[in-house]
Amino acid sequence: MNGKNSVPPSAAGTWRGRLLSLSGIAALLAVWDLGIRLGHAPLLPGPGAVLRAIAELARRGLLFKHVVASLFRVTWGYLLAVSVGVPAGILLAWYRRAGLALAPLVEIVRPISALAWIPLAILWFGVGDLSSIFIIFVASALPLTVSAMSAVAGVSSVHWNAARNFGLSPGRIVPRVLLPAILPQLIVGLRLSVGIAWLVVVAGEMIAVNSGLGFLIIDARNAGNRYDLVIAGMVLIGLTGLVLDVVMRRLERLRSVRWGYTGAVEAEW
Repeated sequence: MNGKNSVPPSAAGTWRGRLLSLSGIAALLAVWDLGIRLGHAPLLPGPGAVLRAIAELARRGLLFKHVVASLFRVTWGYLLAVSVGVPAGILLAWYRRAGLALAPLVEIVRPISALAWIPLAILWFGVGDLSSIFIIFVASALPLTVSAMSAVAGVSSVHWNAARNFGLSPGRIVPRVLLPAILPQLIVGLRLSVGIAWLVVVAGEMIAVNSGLGFLIIDARNAGNRYDLVIAGMVLIGLTGLVLDVVMRRLERLRSVRWGYTGAVEAEW
C-alpha cells in the first residue's frame, strides 16, 4: 500500500464527522421540504423560499446591515460583561469573606431573566443600542462571575502550596499560577456566555431597537406577513450563533489551555 496516498486516521475521522454533520442538515432540509409539499401549509415557507428570501436581503443590502448590527451589540455587551464579571468572580473567590457576603446576592439576581430588565433599560438608556448592550451585559456578566468563582474554587491546593514554597507574592501568583490554572474552565464559561449574549440580543432587538436580526423578524411579520423573511432571520440567527461558537471553541486549542482538555473529545469543523 502506497503510504503517500493514504489518509491519516485523524483526518479520516475529521471528514467522517463533517459528513455526518452535513448529512443531518441535509436530512432536516429534505424532511422540511417534504412536509411543506405534503402538508400544504401556506404560512410556512419551504427551504427554497427561505433561500430566496436570504438572497433578497443580500441584494437589498439588509443582510449585512442586520447581522453587523446584532454583532456590534453583542460584542460591546459581551466585552463589558467579561471585563466586569471575570475579575469580580476571581475577587469574590479570592477574598473568602467578600465571597460569603456577596455570593447570595449574585445567586438571587442571576436567575432573573434578562428580558425582565428591558423596561428599566429603556427607561435608563432610551430606545437604541445602549439598551440592548445593557441587557446583554446583565445577561452575561453574572454567569461569568459564577463561572470564575467556580474555576478559582476548583484550583488544586498543590498549585497554592507550590506558589508559596517558591515565595511568590500575591501579585505574582495571579498571572503565573491562578490564571493558567483557571483558564480551561473559564473558557467553557466564556463559550456558554457567548450563546446567552447572542440569544438575549435577538430578544432585545424585537423590542428596543430598529435594526438587527431580531428586528428583522418582527418587521417581516408586521410587513405583510413575510414569513419567508421570518424563517430567513431565524436561519441567520442560527448560522451566526454557530460561527460564534466555533470561534470560541478555537480558544480551547490554545497551547496554554490544552492541558485542561486532555482526553476530551473535540469536534472538528
